[in-house]
Amino acid sequence: MNNWLKYNGSIIPSSPPHIMVTESKVEIQKLLVSSRSFFARWVSNFDASIDSSFWYVINDKALEIEDYSKNTRSKIRRGLKNFVVKKIEKSELINHGYQVYVAAFKRYKTINKPMSSKKFIKHINSLDKGWEFWGVYSRETDELIAYSQNKIVTDQCYYSTIKFHEKYLKMYSSYALYFAMNSYYLKERKLKYVNEGTRSILHETNVQSFLIDKFKFRKAYCKLHVQYHPLVTPIIFVLYPFRKIIVKSNLLFFRKIGVVLSQEKLRRNPNE
Repeated sequence: MNNWLKYNGSIIPSSPPHIMVTESKVEIQKLLVSSRSFFARWVSNFDASIDSSFWYVINDKALEIEDYSKNTRSKIRRGLKNFVVKKIEKSELINHGYQVYVAAFKRYKTINKPMSSKKFIKHINSLDKGWEFWGVYSRETDELIAYSQNKIVTDQCYYSTIKFHEKYLKMYSSYALYFAMNSYYLKERKLKYVNEGTRSILHETNVQSFLIDKFKFRKAYCKLHVQYHPLVTPIIFVLYPFRKIIVKSNLLFFRKIGVVLSQEKLRRNPNE
């Protein structure tokens, strides 16, 4: 499974989305069985010129501050006036990141619960050398108030996990962090693009809309592929007609099934 990663009961490619998956469906099926995963998900035709129902949100332009709108420039400058943004060591996140993580979680409308401090530290410790970490510090108190976990693979950077302490958002901490990271990865490192992840399966996220509107990210359209474990395929077939009912459930188990069924809809209807 060198080219694949296990993720939330599924397997996904370890390579960035612009690199084609070369394994055959037979090989993927074997990986599903051996890894005991429910499904495999990957994309093809990355950054297609024709709109489709699935996309990544990326930025591939090294911009100067003058390239942003007047309103965004003002908020970036105010953010940088209030905060220091810099790369940090993993140990800094282990020692001071959990309080930011918990504070950020309070903003989320979710039935999921935050990780315990022990699980948080274990997760950060498990990240390999391909990961880079950024911190945002209050100039007034020198306190860590936001962080980002970024995965560098070949010539792109994935903004995997970003957390902001809710208390400081109105002081434009998000503007300061995204501006600093975009400048570093696109201007200094000259990477191909930075990647904020895929389309949210159930609905567009505020974060992705924010990045598109304020920081000139864009949708890189692609074709979604999903292949199920042999035992899962008939379950999807039976439940798919009831997906609208299942998606509305507040129970965690049914919400997870609803996400998979919504994903199946995007696979079946790539042009919607």
